Amino acid sequence: MGLFDSIAGQVVQQATSALSGGNSTDGNNMMQMLTGLLNNPELGGISGLVSAFQKNGLGDTVASWISNNTNLPISAEQIQSVLGQGPLQDLASKMGLSTGDVASTLSEQLPGLVDQLTPDGQLPSGDLMSQGMGLLKGFMKS
Repeated sequence: MGLFDSIAGQVVQQATSALSGGNSTDGNNMMQMLTGLLNNPELGGISGLVSAFQKNGLGDTVASWISNNTNLPISAEQIQSVLGQGPLQDLASKMGLSTGDVASTLSEQLPGLVDQLTPDGQLPSGDLMSQGMGLLKGFMKS
């Protein structure tokens, strides 16, 4: 595992731990799932993820996660529609879950993670490492 993967994993672990209330088992599984999603070359990181939501008519939903306002909910079916079977199947096989379970978990956790990765209410410019370093700084201030 390279330095980038290690830092990205730590960033997502911190965010998922905060989102899951500190439950380490759930946090580790969530970390793997979200790291896999954000590192999926088919999606193109967080920018590609946002673009996929916009292209599928869910621009307002993803914009609410990035903004400093309340996060709008998303259903598992909407996640499946946006991400498609390829990325979901990849995550499901790595996690030993069904694609429906992965989509359901992502529908619950993805809004909070995107919110955590965009603390200033804007999509960060730069790569995931830059985003991760900013997120880590935010956790260190807390």
